[in-house]
Amino acid sequence: MAGIFTAQAADHVFESGGQRTHLIELFTSEGCSSCPPAEAWLSKLKAEPRLWKDFVPLSFHVDYWDRLGWRDPFAAKEWTARQYRYSARWKGDSVYTPGFVLDGREWLDHSVPSASSEKPGVLKVTIHAGEVSGEFTSANGQTGEVDFYVALLGFDLTTKVTAGENNGRNLRQDFVVLSLQNKKMPDGKATVALPAEPRAGAIAAWITAPNQIEPIQAVGGWLR
Repeated sequence: MAGIFTAQAADHVFESGGQRTHLIELFTSEGCSSCPPAEAWLSKLKAEPRLWKDFVPLSFHVDYWDRLGWRDPFAAKEWTARQYRYSARWKGDSVYTPGFVLDGREWLDHSVPSASSEKPGVLKVTIHAGEVSGEFTSANGQTGEVDFYVALLGFDLTTKVTAGENNGRNLRQDFVVLSLQNKKMPDGKATVALPAEPRAGAIAAWITAPNQIEPIQAVGGWLR
C-alpha cells in the first residue's frame, strides 16, 4: 500500500503508488510571527488518512530571520538556498515566510491537495543497516538517471522562544527537516547512508530530473 511501511527484521520499506504523490514544502522560521499558524496547519496533516499516500509534507526552516534576534535551531543556510532556488525558477525577486510549495510550484491555496491523476511510476525506499536504498520504476519502463533525495523529519519539537518576533511563545513544530541528502540515481537505483538522528519520526524521499528541483515522485512514512 502506498506510503505504508512493512517491517521485515530491522527493515522499513515504503513504496508509492503508481500515481504521483504530492510533495508539500513549507518554508518557515521561528523568528517569523506569521509562521505559527502555517505550522499549525501543517501539523494537522498528521491526522489526515491520505498522509504519505497522496502527499508528503516537509517543513524547511530558513535562517534569514535569525537577524531579528532569535536563532532558529532548525534553520540552515541550505534550506534558505533551496527557497531562493525556487524563487529564481519562478522569476521572483524575493523570498518570504510562511511560503508553501506544491510539487515545485508556489502554492497559495493552503488546503489538502486532491489526489493527482499523473502516473510517473513507483518510488520504493528500503531502510536497512543504516542505509536507505531507493528504486524508481518509471511508468513507461524507460527509467534514466534521476536525482534521489532523502529527508529525516522531526515531530512534536518544542521551542521556548526568548527573543525576536515570537518572544515569549512556546512553539511546537512537525514535519521538520532535520537532514537532507541527495545522490544521483543512475538506472533508477541508488543508496545513501542514513544519518544518526534520534529525533527523526518519519522519512521522506523523492526524485527529480537531473539537476532540477521540481519533484517527479515522492514517498514517505513513519519510522516509529
